[in-house]
Amino acid sequence: MSKSDIKSKPKVEEALGKYCSSGNLGKREQKVCYYIDPIKRDVAQPFSTGMPADRVCKRINKTNTEICGVKFPMKTAKLEKKDLSKLRVKQLKKILSERGVDCKGCVEKEEFIKKVMDTEHLAPEL
Repeated sequence: MSKSDIKSKPKVEEALGKYCSSGNLGKREQKVCYYIDPIKRDVAQPFSTGMPADRVCKRINKTNTEICGVKFPMKTAKLEKKDLSKLRVKQLKKILSERGVDCKGCVEKEEFIKKVMDTEHLAPEL
């Protein structure tokens, strides 16, 4: 979209509709489109004023809490320890479960990080 089109609510709504109606969307994108479709106008208005995506998410979270909850997978191959230390334990557990690894006895975050690094060879290819 051009910058002049972004400032127009109808153009933003049209672009959202066009994107969501394209047939080559993944499951997560389809889920986001399912949630956005009924509230296109509420989404288009803040975008047309130039509001950042995180603020838009906070605003529309009042009407539909599921939209901002859709998580997209992150690439876990070739992550360094400093990158893993920025993740939450919940995210580290999710990475391990995607690899089919159980971390019995892991209590501290460092133990989860070590286990993720030890099982890097099991990381699925994206």
